[in-house]
Amino acid sequence: MNVAIGTTEDRALYEDALRVRRIVFIEEQNVPEEEEIDVFEHESFHLVLYDGEQAIAAGRFRLVDEGVGKAERICVLPAYRGRGVGRMVMEALEQLAKTKGAKKVKLNAQTHAEPFYKKLGYETISGVFMDAGIPHVTMVKSLE
Repeated sequence: MNVAIGTTEDRALYEDALRVRRIVFIEEQNVPEEEEIDVFEHESFHLVLYDGEQAIAAGRFRLVDEGVGKAERICVLPAYRGRGVGRMVMEALEQLAKTKGAKKVKLNAQTHAEPFYKKLGYETISGVFMDAGIPHVTMVKSLE
């Protein structure tokens, strides 16, 4: 498996990221497309994990404050879940965050994924809130 990172200028990579996100968020979780594909697409770095030529996982990263990055749209195709793919995506995003000067990464996790992020060192800093009709919590991790 290999990781590729780019921007919306990298059309093929961006389309691969959107394909995975559509399957997971729009088709599987019924998130409205206008909420899934938002105004932050062009200011974000997009990450795609490939198994050979097939895009199997995606995520995006953007700086939101001085020294703070946000990991978003983390998703893995159903057939690849439970194999460490999500961990690979997060490790790659955290490495990217460090190269962009982030000292901390925050994310809004679906509550069912909260234990996964806790295992990776993230700490919950909010109560439960709804986003796209799905319960979430905000989590943070220091990269220092």
